[in-house]
Amino acid sequence: MIKILVNDGMHADGKAIMEKAGYHVDTNNIPQAELMTRLQEYDGIIVRSATKVRKELIDACPNLKIICRGGVGMDNIDVDYARSKGLGVYNTPAASSQSVAELIFAHAFTLSRSLQDANRNMPTSGDTDFKKLKKNYSKGVQLRGKTLGIIGFGRIGQEAARIALGLGMTVLPADLMIKEAKIDLEVFTGEKLSVTVPVKPMEEVLAKSDYLTLHVPSMGKPLIGAAEFAKMKDGVFVFNASRGGTIDEDALLAALDSGKVAGAGLDVFVGEPTPRKDLLAHPKISLTPHTGASTVEAQRFIGLELAEKVMGHFA
Repeated sequence: MIKILVNDGMHADGKAIMEKAGYHVDTNNIPQAELMTRLQEYDGIIVRSATKVRKELIDACPNLKIICRGGVGMDNIDVDYARSKGLGVYNTPAASSQSVAELIFAHAFTLSRSLQDANRNMPTSGDTDFKKLKKNYSKGVQLRGKTLGIIGFGRIGQEAARIALGLGMTVLPADLMIKEAKIDLEVFTGEKLSVTVPVKPMEEVLAKSDYLTLHVPSMGKPLIGAAEFAKMKDGVFVFNASRGGTIDEDALLAALDSGKVAGAGLDVFVGEPTPRKDLLAHPKISLTPHTGASTVEAQRFIGLELAEKVMGHFA
């Protein structure tokens, strides 16, 4: 019987599919320090972002045949080394795209109407300073008619484009590999409209965007720093639900304080799970604790895709 360790959790539907197919699926978490010995009992491991699967662990577990990551990024896995040893390494890039894109727009609406600040101040002074707060939050902006820049036009970036087009926004994507993408819009009647969105140069995206969202893998250094902020419109809104460190956090704080950036929506941070407090306390930042894929629907889709990848590998 093939034994699979699910070390960071998995939706019950995916687990049930594998068990029905005859797999032994263990969902009891094994601490990182104990994996070197205990993972030797298993044929495969499924992780999220918490568990690290590095070269030393791979070498210590000769029975290991497959490593799966529930989610998109695989920064916590030594992918190339694992594949060089003949292991299958898979992620679930399609399952959570819509949930991540929707979270970006939750941040966009929040910042456009100052909800992040209103939700801090209304409970403490809404009964005494109601008129003052109303005046403070009276300069909200609408998304319709604005331009959304998308850096990284893969699955999540294209989902963000789909939502933006539905809202009546102009979409400007930048990507090193993709030249254009066909975005299908479906309304409640079942009718579909297809729009081909061409990729633009990075300089144009930075210069023309009213809202800018990043959907790129970890690059080892910031993609957006002081030089890039200087090229943006005054009053731009910036979002990051990709990887912490993709935006230079010092440069972001400086741009927020100067007014160059009107607001930032952050789901990921350098130093997770202990992000810096000056980011967390900043009144112009809308915050979530790395929950881009944390919807009921996305978790189920991830579980089902993981089951499909595991069973396909051993088929």
